This record gives sequence, C-alpha cells and structure tokens, in this order.
Amino acid sequence: MTATTPRAEIRTGFASDAHAFGPDDGLWLGGVELPQAPRLFGHSDGDAVLHAVAGALLGAAALGDLGSVYPADERTRRGVASSELLQGIVARLAAAGWRPLALDVTIVAGRPRLGAHLPAMRTRIAALLGLEDGSVSVKASTGNLGGDVGAGRAIAADAVATIERTGGDA
Repeated sequence: MTATTPRAEIRTGFASDAHAFGPDDGLWLGGVELPQAPRLFGHSDGDAVLHAVAGALLGAAALGDLGSVYPADERTRRGVASSELLQGIVARLAAAGWRPLALDVTIVAGRPRLGAHLPAMRTRIAALLGLEDGSVSVKASTGNLGGDVGAGRAIAADAVATIERTGGDA
C-alpha cells in the first residue's frame, strides 16, 4: 500500500465590475488615487478594480458577492474606501479557510491613460491580498473604444483570482 500526499484544494473565481464617472475629481482605481481624474460614481469610492477583485475572491470561495456582503444601503458606510472592503473580504476568506494565491486583473478604460499607474496598483493590490507583487498582474485596455467605457463615460474591470484552502471552518 502506498501513501498518497493530500492535494491542496485550489479554486478560481471570476468577476467584473464597472462604474460610470461622477461629477467630482479623485479617481480611486486599484487602491491608488489619481487625483486629477474624475471620480467614479458609487456607494463606496467606486474603485471598480478592487470591486472586481473582491468579487473574484468571493466567487472562488463560494461566499456570495460583494453586494451581499456590503450592501449599497445604510448597512455600509457611504464613501467607504474599497481597500477597506477588500480587507474585510480577505478576512472573510481566511475565516472560511482560504487564502489568495494569484490574481489577474484587466482594466478597460478609454480614459484616463493608466499605463504609468499600473505598477503602483499591482503593488497596492498585492499588499491588500498579502501576496508578492509577482503573484498579481494588472493590465489595461481601451476596449477598442466601444460603448460607455470606450467613450470615456465609465471604467470596467475584470478579475480572475486563484485561492487555496488553508483549513478553517469551510
């Protein structure tokens, strides 16, 4: 009889999020502020990137969606930083016995130009997830300038998260 090594349980989740631009300045994207760009409209700071990341993590762990954890009503503080919401999601995953392994994000935006900000977003997201920078990819696309995103009226983000079981209550 041969002993087998237990395989780590690994899951993958996907999520998308999009927000239209609002009237104020101070865009938060990927946990980084771009102060000269228009702010995204939302109950929180509108960071579509961190919302997609949170949704992908929740989906991978089968723990619901961002709106069920943080409803856009009086139960969630208006204007809350999305980084604070993501930290809560990471804690929820840990309590359920999961930890992030890797993340891939694509931001789709006709404006502003994001290339110079991508390394800072990568570093910030990695820190929020407790990962090395090399385990996080953040890319940007204009989406071929189609729809509200291409017209510069909104920003969208897609995220794929890989998590592994660490133990816990799940």
